[in-house]
Amino acid sequence: MSDKYHHGDLRNALIEESIKMINTSGEDSLSMRKLAERCGVSMAAPYAHFKNKEEMINAIKEYVEDSFTTYLEAAISSCENDIEKKIITLGNAYITFFIENPEYFTFLFSRGYIHVNLDFKSSDEKVFKPFKILKDLCSIYFDEKKPDLSDYEKELEIIRIWASVQGLTSIMFMQNVKWSRNWKEEISKLLR
Repeated sequence: MSDKYHHGDLRNALIEESIKMINTSGEDSLSMRKLAERCGVSMAAPYAHFKNKEEMINAIKEYVEDSFTTYLEAAISSCENDIEKKIITLGNAYITFFIENPEYFTFLFSRGYIHVNLDFKSSDEKVFKPFKILKDLCSIYFDEKKPDLSDYEKELEIIRIWASVQGLTSIMFMQNVKWSRNWKEEISKLLR
């Protein structure tokens, strides 16, 4: 048995190692045999948690999305009931999450694993949960502060907010973009 895996949470260790493999070499490189080898467990061990590669990929998507969602919900739950502050806090948390988990950003956004319908009146079924949090907060904001906006204007506002945080996060991960400042310390200034 390798030093890479310590008993207790093999399922999550397999998921984390899979994310690294996919980000490095693509989804086609993922194999249960290689995964077991990299985690230092028997070839049969991954099959105790995932019956095949497809189930594994789905579990990874769910794991990353749930981790991200939980992080965002915790951030906004610590805010007072000021809706504008909650939206700004959500933006800060969005970027901070990926600063702390850069491999998740690459996994989620480089392979089309998320589903978002930008129409304001769209069904939220199967939507990317972090986007739904933003949409729900914005809906409260619109009701409280801008009740006369049309659905189209609401869509534009939500897209602008999402584009700001998604754009800043993307810029942080561009290989040839350098900034001498600490991104984590500067986020709140950039999202004013």
